[in-house]
Amino acid sequence: MNVIGGAIVSGSFQGFDQEYLLKALKQLGSTFCGVTQLPFTVTDEEILHLNENGIKALRFNIKRGGSEDLSKLDYFARRVHDLVGWHSELYMDAKELPKIASTIEKLPAISIDHLGLSEEGLPHLLKLVDKGVHVKATGFGRVELDVENALKSIYEVNSDALMFGTDLPSTRAKRPFEYGDIKLIQQLFDEQATDKILYTNAFKWYFG
Repeated sequence: MNVIGGAIVSGSFQGFDQEYLLKALKQLGSTFCGVTQLPFTVTDEEILHLNENGIKALRFNIKRGGSEDLSKLDYFARRVHDLVGWHSELYMDAKELPKIASTIEKLPAISIDHLGLSEEGLPHLLKLVDKGVHVKATGFGRVELDVENALKSIYEVNSDALMFGTDLPSTRAKRPFEYGDIKLIQQLFDEQATDKILYTNAFKWYFG
């Protein structure tokens, strides 16, 4: 693949260490941006510094750890959005979404990783998609759901919501990314929808 831009996501094992991500973004250039984990005690100055160096989103990794917990979501998601326009990303099983749905609905910009991970969680995810939450079409080898049905269902609710990503290097995934994941989207959707899912939606979300 000739990948010329995208979002680089800090892994759970990197915790709050920004060195790896900042180094990668410097090497990759301005067509790439970063998604990171931060402690809620981080200073405004540090957030501004990270923003100036290409980081564009805050991640809550509930599934694997290495991030703040959901008790900080309301405060922290609003803070980074108000300060630098970042959205916040949640890596969690969508079956747990009802516990925080009322909070998410009121936040300015939220996305959910890996199609929400589970079949049980899909109905809860779709309710939030209808409220404007975005969803990463990533990690097809991580999920416990019907990927085709999830993709089509999310797109039907909000055609702007789905954002494809490779999930490389697919750390701890049962199956790593393969080019067939892209082909699946091309087979399921027409050319206009495919362009939105593979490119336009994510470009607007991260760089718009």
